Amino acid sequence: MSRSHKPSVFQIGKVRDDGHTVVISGWGLGLCAAACACHRHPSAGNLAIDEDQAGGRLGLVSHTEGGCDCCEAWTAEELSGILRDFQTIAGLQAQEPLAG
Repeated sequence: MSRSHKPSVFQIGKVRDDGHTVVISGWGLGLCAAACACHRHPSAGNLAIDEDQAGGRLGLVSHTEGGCDCCEAWTAEELSGILRDFQTIAGLQAQEPLAG
C-alpha cells in the first residue's frame, strides 16, 4: 500500500454511483499537508473544488500551469470508505459513562 497526500476533509458529503456517472456532493475540502500556494487562486486566494464525474475523483483546482504534484484527488472508493468509517464511529456507544 502506498501513501499519497490528499486534500484535507472538513465536511462529510455523499457519493452516488449509478454505473455511468459518479456524483460526489457535499464534501468540504481544504489544503493538503504541504499547504502549497498552487491551489489558491492567484488574486482572490480562495480554494476551488475540482470534480471529475467520469473518473469519480474529487480534488482541488490547481492554478499552476500543468497542474501540481503536491497532492492527488480523492477517489470515490476512498470517499466511500471515509463514509463507512464515519457511520461506524457514529454508531458506537460509549463503553463507559461520562465522567462527572
